[in-house]
Amino acid sequence: MENQPARVMTSTSAADYFWEGARAGVPVMIAVAPFGLLFGALAVDNGFTIFDTVFMSALLFAGASQMVGLDLYGQDIAPWVIVLSIFAVNFRHILYSATTGRHIAHFTFWQKALSFFVLTDVQFAETENRANAKEPIPFIWYFGLALPLYLSWVLEAYIGAAFGNLITNPHAIGIDFMLPIYFLGLVMSFRSRVNWLPVVLGSAVTSIAAYHYIGSPWHVSGGAIGGIIVAVIMAKKPEFQEPEVRSDV
Repeated sequence: MENQPARVMTSTSAADYFWEGARAGVPVMIAVAPFGLLFGALAVDNGFTIFDTVFMSALLFAGASQMVGLDLYGQDIAPWVIVLSIFAVNFRHILYSATTGRHIAHFTFWQKALSFFVLTDVQFAETENRANAKEPIPFIWYFGLALPLYLSWVLEAYIGAAFGNLITNPHAIGIDFMLPIYFLGLVMSFRSRVNWLPVVLGSAVTSIAAYHYIGSPWHVSGGAIGGIIVAVIMAKKPEFQEPEVRSDV
């Protein structure tokens, strides 16, 4: 009898964690929706079937990489070039996983595998913010954040593919700017971190230069690398003092 309240508390706590994660994902679900719909419409225009479109979103779950693959699909380009291009766009996820891996070390093997599959910019930023706030990161919270984003992205791909004329010109009504605003908010949430401004400026300058001289999508990886280089240069090494050698011994 004494163990029953503890089980109820654990169940309630798990549900609270799940819905807390789900609520954190609502703003980005709204911001990403036009791009998910647009991807579905463009995929069909490029020769994809509705099944192909939904399958790609479900299997890859990476908006920028999907757009790159879509642009290169059907062109006279070697498959390895397409793979390399997608790898370049998502190179930052190697860094994301290295950082996030420290925070989810207590997950089981399969929980980690699922967590890295759904690791996105938003997932990384929210997890990092939670870790900085010294709040627990249970798998149920992580999954609660990821699952609605994943399901909505796949659903949007289907809707866009099936009803390709839903968004004919996102620029005309400004919804294409919702996602950059959201990511700007994520970047600003890290402004209390040491060397935040130099890293952001270094990343921005590198990204703009890469976009101007190389073109999309290489500016994404270029900006990430530029920020990393600035962070490495400005990182303070721990002071090390040589042990004093006594000559009177």
